Amino acid sequence: MLKYINKQSSLFALLLLAVNVSCAAEMPDIPTLNPDEGRIGEVRRVVDESEFKVCADPDNMPFSNSKQEGFEDKIAAVLAADLGKKLSFTYAYNRQGFLRNTINAMRCDVIISTTSDNDSLRTSKPYYRSGHVFVWRKDSAYNIANWDSPDLRKGYIGVVDHSPATIPMNDHNLIANARPYRIQRDLNLPPSFMIDDLAKGDIDIAIAWGPIGGYFAKQSKVPMEVKLIPEYDNVNIKGKEYWNISVGVRKKDKERMATINAALERNKDKIDKILAEYGIPYVAVVEGDRLGKVTK
Repeated sequence: MLKYINKQSSLFALLLLAVNVSCAAEMPDIPTLNPDEGRIGEVRRVVDESEFKVCADPDNMPFSNSKQEGFEDKIAAVLAADLGKKLSFTYAYNRQGFLRNTINAMRCDVIISTTSDNDSLRTSKPYYRSGHVFVWRKDSAYNIANWDSPDLRKGYIGVVDHSPATIPMNDHNLIANARPYRIQRDLNLPPSFMIDDLAKGDIDIAIAWGPIGGYFAKQSKVPMEVKLIPEYDNVNIKGKEYWNISVGVRKKDKERMATINAALERNKDKIDKILAEYGIPYVAVVEGDRLGKVTK
């Protein structure tokens, strides 16, 4: 395993970059980012405390898009309204350098979701927890509950290459069934590409991060089954399937985080309703859970 900070970066990429964006011809118009903006001695935005300015990806459903259709967009709207602030966004594709070019360059002030133990940011109390899911077509009549389910051996399994789920796959001799998908965003594919392949029959089972698998399975015209994968970190920490998710701000923004924590608490029911409407599978938050914890 890479050092802890590198794992954090990789996980942040997995959760928020999470799979892809739409075809280049359909991309929204994204303002060009000045690479010098935010550096010491260079021009930088002055924070306007009347704004709730969110750093977001313009085409990364179900999380966010430039039309503000993602569930993170809806949560941002709830928080902004609660705090009496004007909601606005700075868009950048959530690839390598996303934090550097957005929140750390002062172009925006809030990231709606990151892992709760992301050391690059000051994070809120977790407001939901999710894990990886198995997804399959209903007409396959599969019954998949865990890694030992016989139906996992009956077809091709789509999985993001080098994602945590590949660890239990390897431990259960399922790698021969794997069809790997890139963790790096592919500008020529939509965010739904793995579930689209499942619907077409190119793969038989998909293993995806819960919000992605749950949302696109719900949207699919082909009926799907979604099952949360049992946690694996007690067997191998590298195969950890579940994470607490929090709002993130700059390390120095202690007061901003205090107001966000209070807003999250006041609006827990509204946030849970948004997650349910988008088909986001979630479970109870585990206090103190950390990716870098040491297994016993």
